[in-house]
Amino acid sequence: MAISTAVWSFALVVGLLTLTPGLDTALILRTSLLGHAHRAWGVVLGVQSGILLWGAFTSLGVTALLTASHLAYECLRWAGAAYLVWLGLRVIRGTFRADHGTRAPDAAASASADSLLGGVRQGALTNLLNPKVGAFYVAVLPQFIPPGTHQLSMGLLLTLVHIVLGLLWSLVLIGCARLLHQWLRTRRAQRLLDRVTGTVITALGLRLAVSH
Repeated sequence: MAISTAVWSFALVVGLLTLTPGLDTALILRTSLLGHAHRAWGVVLGVQSGILLWGAFTSLGVTALLTASHLAYECLRWAGAAYLVWLGLRVIRGTFRADHGTRAPDAAASASADSLLGGVRQGALTNLLNPKVGAFYVAVLPQFIPPGTHQLSMGLLLTLVHIVLGLLWSLVLIGCARLLHQWLRTRRAQRLLDRVTGTVITALGLRLAVSH
């Protein structure tokens, strides 16, 4: 397999994966629809940083140890499930606290919520605590590394293709969310959005916990 063929073939596979709705899409859309542009891009950067690490670890053969060790995989799976359930319930709980509030959030609170670093931390944790991302890279990435090429360099090149596609799709998501933000400026609409998103995240966490 030529390098150019490997790159285009891998781009097709991860392109379809990127377009498939999932946890990353839900987090980016929810954050953007709330008008937190800085935090939304932080989530994007955190997710892509996680993908870069998974790609690097796979190229070095480190994640093969994860899939080979049942205990290591189970520990990461339960940690990821617990984090997602905690995150989803936290989002839902925040909507009920807002129901009893009589004052609109002040500028300081809004600035705190729209934190780039907070988004990076959230996106990175969500991605790195998902063992299925590591399993996907272990199963798929080596198939697109042509024989005779430097494994780490080629692996990172393919990972960068995935990251570029993810950034482009995130740009589309955030752009669309900004157009819809005007219709979601009311507190009632934001509560509904958070409850739907929180339920989806919690369900994904429970699904990860019971999956094998």
